Amino acid sequence: MSIAVVGINHRTVPLEALEPLIVAPEDLSKALSDLCGRPYLDEVVVLSTCMRTEVYAVVSRFHGAMADIREFLVTWSGKAPEEFSGSLYSYFDEAAVNHLFRVAAGLDSASLGENEVLGQVRHAFEVARREGAVGTMLGVAFRDALRVGKRARTETTISRGTTSLSYAAVDLSEKALGGLAGKQPLVIGLGEMGEAAARAFSDAEGAHPVMLANRTRAKTEKLASALGGSVVAWDALPLALSQADVVVSCTGARHALLSAESLAGAVSRRPERALVVVDLAVPRSVEATVRDVAGVQLLDMDDLKAFVAARVGERWAEVPAVERIVADELARYGSVQAARTVAPLVSRLHEWAEELRRAELSRLDGRLASLGPSEREAVELVTRRVVAKILHEPTVNLKAAAGTPRGEALAEAFRELFGLGSGRGRGPRLGEEPAAGATGGPRNPEHR
Repeated sequence: MSIAVVGINHRTVPLEALEPLIVAPEDLSKALSDLCGRPYLDEVVVLSTCMRTEVYAVVSRFHGAMADIREFLVTWSGKAPEEFSGSLYSYFDEAAVNHLFRVAAGLDSASLGENEVLGQVRHAFEVARREGAVGTMLGVAFRDALRVGKRARTETTISRGTTSLSYAAVDLSEKALGGLAGKQPLVIGLGEMGEAAARAFSDAEGAHPVMLANRTRAKTEKLASALGGSVVAWDALPLALSQADVVVSCTGARHALLSAESLAGAVSRRPERALVVVDLAVPRSVEATVRDVAGVQLLDMDDLKAFVAARVGERWAEVPAVERIVADELARYGSVQAARTVAPLVSRLHEWAEELRRAELSRLDGRLASLGPSEREAVELVTRRVVAKILHEPTVNLKAAAGTPRGEALAEAFRELFGLGSGRGRGPRLGEEPAAGATGGPRNPEHR
């Protein structure tokens, strides 16, 4: 079994081409169920944000798994494979884990070092765990990725300043309006980015308390209470639009929420004030024709990316330090995984020696019959110690060489010298995982 990732992101396609491939948070369970039902995919995590959709999987056959994931993306997007397949990227084994670590560290984001992506990685992992789609291999990789992301942000300054698109939206709005003092912000949609934008507006000096609109009223009320903001009923949006100076739309709807007509109506009721509209949603939730409405300035993801790109000079200086963290954690991950591959061989070697020890004591049982309990216990202790001392050095050397050509040679020598191979009726070749389903259980014990 190996880890693979297939993805598409803001670097490989324009945003409009990425939109159909986005898996909204409320659809993650459905997507995971689809992927887990495919023949060559065992464990699965789907990381889908406004800037990327990536499927991480433990796979039994690389080419079969790649086909499974591509077929899923075709079905999900409703697009012909030739429309996007050339823009997909894929990584395998260590390269897949390295990519995941870079994503969590913020090195692969549109906004270098952004904080939001770490939360998105955590959320994707948690949903997959809840749905029973994650087992040991992806579990270890994602937990390590979260540690990488935390180290990158605490040990370096790569996240200093405006690194998230939500905070960039606030900064760009402030620039467009000449300041936020006395301005009224409205945030529509309270997913991760919407909540971050609402908190950013609450931190803006002099801005009015933020107005919040979301289809889930309970969540809206809770956040409004925490921020000192107000709740806007969904059917009261037209009035709220006419009161706002800046509107940030972060909805997960697959169609435009704000039309040119609705925003033209809003500004007509307050012609003396400009309105800034920021579309943080993918798919886009604001009609492109809003740009033609007098009195409205529309900012989209491309505007935000350009704004952030102009401010990342200082953070680029931190990239080498973050790269070292990623390399350090990748080496640690590799060492742990290599040790896991020899663990079954080491275990079987000790089992084999213990079987011999017990067999010899059993054969001598008649001669030892005259011994009392304390003497019998001493014999047990001595023989166990002898076996442990004999196996100690070989075990240490085997573990130390794990994952190297020398380790492979040592492992094979152990199998040959001690008769531990699969040909002797002792189960699978040691140092290797059992074949899928060999124990009669599911393909991974924590899965489905």
